[in-house]
Amino acid sequence: MHLHGYSFYVVGWGFRNFDENRDPLHYNLVDPPLQNTISVPSKGWVAIRFKASNPGVWFLHCHVERHVTWGMETAFIVKNGKHPEAQMLPPPSDMPPC
Repeated sequence: MHLHGYSFYVVGWGFRNFDENRDPLHYNLVDPPLQNTISVPSKGWVAIRFKASNPGVWFLHCHVERHVTWGMETAFIVKNGKHPEAQMLPPPSDMPPC
């Protein structure tokens, strides 16, 4: 899976169904690897952590095109933050409307 617009920390992964009572106990919250692409185990899961501080619409998808047709994709909508560096710039004045 690849996330546009961000790098993320991979805090955990598994080769079976995610168990919300057991699996989070094994998350690596000390020194997780920082990545923007991760292989998800077959029939498994990956837990990622990132700070959503880059406003916009960001695509998360599998790089195997056939998998995208199966629904292995989503989009994150990150709204403007409180500070100027966490806000989208307005569109250019000469940008044509849709």
